[in-house]
Amino acid sequence: MNLTNVPHHLHHLFINNNQVVESQDMTLVKQDGCAIKYIENSSDEIKLATVKQDGCAIKYIENPSDEIKLAAVNENGYAIKYIENPSDEIKLAAVKRNGCAIKYIENPSDEMKFLAVKQHGYAIECIKNPSDEMKLVAVKRNGYAIECIKNPSDEIKLAVIEFFNKQ
Repeated sequence: MNLTNVPHHLHHLFINNNQVVESQDMTLVKQDGCAIKYIENSSDEIKLATVKQDGCAIKYIENPSDEIKLAAVNENGYAIKYIENPSDEIKLAAVKRNGCAIKYIENPSDEMKFLAVKQHGYAIECIKNPSDEMKLVAVKRNGYAIECIKNPSDEIKLAVIEFFNKQ
C-alpha cells in the first residue's frame, strides 16, 4: 500500500497498528542491533535484521533459529560465543568469518582448526596442541604468527622468512 500522497496525519486510518510498530522496530534494529533487547515479541524478520546489523546482538534473542544463528556468525564470527550448542555448520561459518572465533568453540575439529589459521594466522594461538602442519599454515598466512608458536621447527622458520621476502 503506497501512502506517499496521503497526508501523514491520516496514515493511521490505513495502516494496522502492528505494522506501524513492526516498521518502527525494524528501523531501530537496522540502526542498532542491540535495540532488540527493548522489543517484546519480535518477529523472525526483526531478529534476522538485528543479527545482520550486529551479529553479537544474538545474545538478546531467545531460542534463535539456525537461520538467525548463521546470519549472526556471518556478520561477526565472535557471535559464536553467545550461541548454545552450535552445529558444525555454524562453527565453520564462524571461523570462516573470523579465525580467532575458534577460541569460543569447544573441541573444534581439525577442519575447523585449519580453516581458522587459513583465515587468520594468529588463530594458532587459540588452538591447543596445534599440529606442525597447522603451524605452517598459520605462518604462511601471517609470518608474525610465529610469535605464538613455541619452539618453531626449522621448516616453520623458513616459511616465515619466505613470507617476509614476498612482501
